[in-house]
Amino acid sequence: MSKFMGFCTKRLLCFAFAGIVTFYGLCSSEQVGPAYSFIEQGTSAPAVSYYDYIIIGGGTAGCPLAATLSHNGTVLLLERGGSPYGNPNITNLSAFGRALSDPDPSSPSQRFISEDGVINARARVLGGGSCLNAGFYTRAATDYVRDAGWDGALVNESYAWVEKEVAFKPPMKQWQSAVRDGLLEAGVNPYNGFTYDHVIGTKIGGTIFDAQGRRHTAADLLTYANPSGLTVLLHASVHKILFRTKGKARPIAHGVVFTDASGNKHMAYLKDGPKNEIILSSGALGSPQLLMLSGIGPMDHLMAHNITLVLDQPLVGQGMSDNPMNAIFVPSPNPVEVSLIQVVGITPFGSYIEAASGENFAGDGSYRRDYGMFSPKIGQLSTVPPKQRTSITLSRAIAAMEALDPVAFRGGFILEKVMGPISTGHLELRNKNPNDNPIVTFNYFKHPQDLQRCVDGLKVIETVIESKAFSQFRYDYLSLPTLLNMTANAPVNMLPKHTNVSTSLEQFCKDTVMTIWHYHGGCQVGRVVDSEYRVLGVDALRVIDGSTFNYSPGTNPQATVMMLGRYMGVKILEERFGTDKLKD
Repeated sequence: MSKFMGFCTKRLLCFAFAGIVTFYGLCSSEQVGPAYSFIEQGTSAPAVSYYDYIIIGGGTAGCPLAATLSHNGTVLLLERGGSPYGNPNITNLSAFGRALSDPDPSSPSQRFISEDGVINARARVLGGGSCLNAGFYTRAATDYVRDAGWDGALVNESYAWVEKEVAFKPPMKQWQSAVRDGLLEAGVNPYNGFTYDHVIGTKIGGTIFDAQGRRHTAADLLTYANPSGLTVLLHASVHKILFRTKGKARPIAHGVVFTDASGNKHMAYLKDGPKNEIILSSGALGSPQLLMLSGIGPMDHLMAHNITLVLDQPLVGQGMSDNPMNAIFVPSPNPVEVSLIQVVGITPFGSYIEAASGENFAGDGSYRRDYGMFSPKIGQLSTVPPKQRTSITLSRAIAAMEALDPVAFRGGFILEKVMGPISTGHLELRNKNPNDNPIVTFNYFKHPQDLQRCVDGLKVIETVIESKAFSQFRYDYLSLPTLLNMTANAPVNMLPKHTNVSTSLEQFCKDTVMTIWHYHGGCQVGRVVDSEYRVLGVDALRVIDGSTFNYSPGTNPQATVMMLGRYMGVKILEERFGTDKLKD
């Protein structure tokens, strides 16, 4: 006991967190990926070009959208990042977290810190967030689909279209099985088995990692594209959308200005045609940011940045939300498998319970000296405060981590995510550079119901930890208050800490809040876009991505964002050609 408790210092707990979601025991060879003939570097683009559709953002929604539209028109897909293929930090499950922890300007992940003090990340790669996340795949609830006003039959067809390429059944081993059975003991019933559907109870969800540990992303959906109808440009950063206003009743989007990796400027315009359009799919940060940079947003804010006003739209950038995540670390007396999110408990009160575990947290081979998204180098569970991250300090932290007894890295954590959420914030421009992060505030737990859902979720986690099913993975002498205080000692964010948070689950929620990277809003339906995702007040411009969501769909939104790209691609073509004239 004394030997183990010696490991349970603040530093060692952080180290334990550092490895949990970073290292998998599966190995796979580097996957080059499909040889798409239509992908080029932005530097190869002509100074001026013309297309039927211009899509800004080759992410989780942009890729399936472009693939669909390419069968009935010419499509330009502009992605500010590079390709995910040939990058083992993206493709290999064993390297999960390395891309998120990479601060290099060429990294597929771009770090930002919200005004709330929570460290976060946004994607900068073809395939978007599906190239960086933990891979959990689950559909939205049927009532979410109904409330969104979507066509249920087309939604199901679109999900199936996505799942054929990127969704798989995960393996189930000891830790995840114990969490599943513990959830059932805790009353999170019924047991729904393996399913992509979002239903109350405990289930095994899907994953975008295949049996060989290879990640499949939204970029894989470009397999469906018509090569002759699609051009994808990488490292192509859009600076603004161009509008025709003179003599027009409403501004009409007709082109974009983008720069390539060498800084050269290019212009892409829509071909003549009443149904041609520009579609923003740049995500919950990028889409409202680019609308503002293009002159659509709050007038006073745009004038303060010397941006020519196209449309005074004060709701652009409003309604920003990020689902708060809180976790309890559980040291294990027995070895556990390495696992990401596989089991979820969907409670009736609005909290989702999930878990992850790991065994060889120190890693091996080329991964040994990097601790993924929770490494000392970067990340929300960093062991070194940002202002103290000198090269000497970081080297010492990593060396200390590598010297630890493996027992310090044995265990896992059980987390809860608040549905919705109800609390909202806002986004503002930092400057006029589209590659810089905007200023964003999420206001975690501002609404009391979000805080209550967190508390209720933590109570379920406590019951799971104390369940018979989970008994082999916890130390009897580590009480729940001890686990809570151990967890709270980890620097999971940049917020002030309180002592003995185990006496108040409310305070624990506030002190240990993290992101689960499901932020959304800023261009919401009914506020910035209509039910067909057309930007209100202008023509020939839509926004199709997670920025349009009022609430996050399901336990993980990526399935629904990919579905939405396919769904809206079909809807746009039906509107233009009718259902009888559509190509595959």
